Amino acid sequence: MPAMAKAPALAASIELHEQPGHLIRRAHQIAVALFHETLGREVTPVQYAVLRALQDKPGIDQVTLAQEIALDTSSTADVAVRLEAKGLIVREVLPRGQRRLVLTDEGEALLARLVPGMNRMCRTMLADMDKNEQAEFVRLLQKFVHLNDDGRAAPRR
Repeated sequence: MPAMAKAPALAASIELHEQPGHLIRRAHQIAVALFHETLGREVTPVQYAVLRALQDKPGIDQVTLAQEIALDTSSTADVAVRLEAKGLIVREVLPRGQRRLVLTDEGEALLARLVPGMNRMCRTMLADMDKNEQAEFVRLLQKFVHLNDDGRAAPRR
């Protein structure tokens, strides 16, 4: 029986390290690693986003919070349960079963402690770019998110 010839492998149309999705995944890995290196492991980046959103809009409900940080409602609920267990937020049940979320004094204090590190982390992430590049990089990230925020992932309001 003759050996079957292997079909030639199809070359990818775009080099891996030029593919936006791959680069975004790598950028996310770098950002998360830098977050933990700079701020420690007391909270995750998503937990930090929840705390910051509650600082900006105290007393919002879980569904609104999920929309604010572009996270699905079940994940937001899980994060809220964890933050409540850490004593960083309080979840209050509202009449229609919604939950109102409020930072505790401990949550406010944690955010106050994290601000210098978060500022340092942001400066570090952009340090090798000049001011114009930094502004353009952030502008393009915002534009990308805005243009692609069509419900495929948890949409932000």
